[in-house]
Amino acid sequence: MPAPAALALAAALLLAAASICAEAVWLDMPQTGTKCVSEEIQANVVVLADYALMYESHPSAHPTIAVKVTSPYGYTLHESGNITVGQFAFTTSEAGNFLACFWIDSAEKGSGVSVNLDWKTGIATKDWDAIAKKEKIEGVELELRKLEVAVQSIHQNMVYLKAREAEMREVSEKTNGRVAWFSIMSLGVCVVVSVLQFWHLQGYFRKKKLI
Repeated sequence: MPAPAALALAAALLLAAASICAEAVWLDMPQTGTKCVSEEIQANVVVLADYALMYESHPSAHPTIAVKVTSPYGYTLHESGNITVGQFAFTTSEAGNFLACFWIDSAEKGSGVSVNLDWKTGIATKDWDAIAKKEKIEGVELELRKLEVAVQSIHQNMVYLKAREAEMREVSEKTNGRVAWFSIMSLGVCVVVSVLQFWHLQGYFRKKKLI
């Protein structure tokens, strides 16, 4: 493969990996209730997030927020309250949707309250400057190391998606089988009821000497 094509492929892979491993969102907070964001993540993946409260300055309004992060099975991974800025980090132990919920927990609600959430997973959480200093690598070698990690991340995501697709296909096949059996049973019940009605009507008409 020519060098320009190889570099283009490397850049494309890095951009793809970065797009699936980092997410910055801006949440407009309601006066009451919660605002949540979720992400489907596979097992054994590092998650790092920074969040900060942003609001229109007002002399008498100093709102604070509370946050709760839960796993797909409902376990609390991070919980904090009465804050304006914070961070949470964990390594996933199971695959599924991880949920982060925010709400205003102060009496002073303020106006124009928002939360800036910088959510990173996988290779996006790596400190490449620290890795370069520790392993004494730089330049092309460092970029190749990033590319290697990106390829591994993409491969793991493809394997995870393939497993999820197989699981969903199995569930779909089971559901289709149950629907087919239910349809056959419903048809059988309809046939039996029709025969019974026919016998009943035939006996009734004979009793009335109509036939």
